[in-house]
Amino acid sequence: MNPLDDIVAPMRADPQAVATSPETDMSTLRGKTLFITGASRGIGLAIGLRAARDGANVVVAAKSNVPNPKLPGTIHSAAEAIEAEGGQALAVMCDIREEDQVQAAVALAVERFGGIDILVNNASAIWLRGTLDTPMKRYDLMNQVNARGTFLCSQVCLPHLLKAENPHILTLAPPPNLDPRWWAPHTGYTLAKMGMSFVTLGLAEEFRSRGVAVNALWPRTVIATDAINMIPGVQISHCRYPEILADAAHAILTTPSRQLTGQFIIDEALLRERGTLDFSQYAVDPDQPLLPDLFLDEALP
Repeated sequence: MNPLDDIVAPMRADPQAVATSPETDMSTLRGKTLFITGASRGIGLAIGLRAARDGANVVVAAKSNVPNPKLPGTIHSAAEAIEAEGGQALAVMCDIREEDQVQAAVALAVERFGGIDILVNNASAIWLRGTLDTPMKRYDLMNQVNARGTFLCSQVCLPHLLKAENPHILTLAPPPNLDPRWWAPHTGYTLAKMGMSFVTLGLAEEFRSRGVAVNALWPRTVIATDAINMIPGVQISHCRYPEILADAAHAILTTPSRQLTGQFIIDEALLRERGTLDFSQYAVDPDQPLLPDLFLDEALP
């Protein structure tokens, strides 16, 4: 049993929820401005592309300003792809460890688009090694990017989110889990990643009464991104594409903010609840068994 079960509430509607006015279409992100960290590739880019198809404004905030032979994609190529899908894009070089860079990036976003409606905390650092194989440089990087970066970006965006009509903070983080089996193999990474989860838990309650939705989203299976190279023995054929998270994020971000907050949401569970029946479309190889992601206790069927 997860020791945190008693403090992590199941999905529920907020009793203070307000009805959507006839003039407001919450089913689309058209005209909304999303500030997405780590959006030059992978999950962040997929979320940006899905929003772009609605006609959203997407701020691509990441460090990848020039091409890297080991990692495809830059903020500029991501911005081009987003605009090709029908959105408006702003590419901003931003290291979320640096407060002045985050403040400058948010200021540019507000200057360009007039505000921020949604923050997606996607940027994350990973190092799946034991304590004796974790240099402090790696440990510090994970905590600066994951927990601190999530807190910093949320802090800087919140004054603008509080002015938005349907404000959301969505963080790519797992449900809090104190089971030692998820800690022992990579204590440093688990601590940093759970830090993102606890920032979500705290901000959700802090800003619940002010109408800002703060939720976390986590994949049911391992996702085919460059991060899988950090997981020993993982074959891409056993993964799903990032688009499953993009579709789940879209479902969350088009929900009235007062009706869904403080939740740790699993992509497949939400999409099933919203009516998706065929998940083979998301599989890299539908004929291969899927590999469950980290931090989830329930086995795949």
